[in-house]
Amino acid sequence: MRRRRMNQMQQLAWLGVFAALSIGSGFAQTAFPTRTVKVIVPFPGGGINDVLARIVGDRLQAKWGQPVVIENKVGAAGNIGTTAAYQSEPDGYTLLLSPPGPLAINQSLYKQLSYKPQEFVPLTVVGAVPNVVIVRKELPVNSLKQLIDYVKANPGKVSVGSQGSGGTPHLTAMMFQRMTDTHMVHVPYRGETLVLNDMVGGHVDVFFGNIAGVRALFREGRVKVVAVADTQRAPAMPEVPTTAEAGLPGLVSTAWFAFAGPPRMAPALQSEIANAAIAVIGAPDVQEKFRAASVEPIGNSPAEAAALSRRRPSAGARSSARTILSSIDRGVAAPWEAARSA
Repeated sequence: MRRRRMNQMQQLAWLGVFAALSIGSGFAQTAFPTRTVKVIVPFPGGGINDVLARIVGDRLQAKWGQPVVIENKVGAAGNIGTTAAYQSEPDGYTLLLSPPGPLAINQSLYKQLSYKPQEFVPLTVVGAVPNVVIVRKELPVNSLKQLIDYVKANPGKVSVGSQGSGGTPHLTAMMFQRMTDTHMVHVPYRGETLVLNDMVGGHVDVFFGNIAGVRALFREGRVKVVAVADTQRAPAMPEVPTTAEAGLPGLVSTAWFAFAGPPRMAPALQSEIANAAIAVIGAPDVQEKFRAASVEPIGNSPAEAAALSRRRPSAGARSSARTILSSIDRGVAAPWEAARSA
């Protein structure tokens, strides 16, 4: 009788252990997040990188029931913010949303980075947007051909802005100059909004920025857009020809924005955050907001995101990157610290 009672007590004890393990396991799977999640954007507020982060962040906050804050950590062509994300704990509470520069281009420009792009844990590519050829309103050109002729007639006198050395606008500007045998003066800034502000103020002549950032200024007549650097016209600017239609078919430039976690993030956590982000990006209202900003929503898998971010750049982009690196080695390019910040 006593032995039977002991056996019953042992069975109850083991049932309690299994129940506790089951509850603990279920809690572990649903516990994330239990506090604020930070998304680092390595460029200033107001740009399309920041806009997309806030759209996705707001929906993730609603989905998770925890605050999602966006931190603009700028400088060194995106390297400062990217380094901060890279060095964070792989617990999912610090994430990165970045354009191609820090994740796919800067490693070709800098001899030494304080992070390894290939070690970031891919989550998803949020969206993509084509770049366009933007010119100052007062510049006496109204087509891509006229811009080429004007730059050729004024070598070294036309300024071209970028959101930081090595970013897609800078590489696109270098590609343009190599393809047209022209030379412009590069003026790096810390973000696209700063470039456009100075262009409206008459201080920058040309900018190969993305269509999302310039659309409102274009519609208001404060800048001119002479070509879309894509293979088809943009729905947001159907009247603007592609670079191919304008006579420069090789000039194609599209920027994507990738969501990533720091190295050593657990696969289960990677999958959980990626699935949440993909679901948010797939929501009809989010897609509507993206397209209203001239961004094509993507929301692909981590494997697809990794393949895109590690895709080998085009020959033109590689050549432009080598040219930039050579200029830095010769001390020709402006140092990062000299980039315009106001």
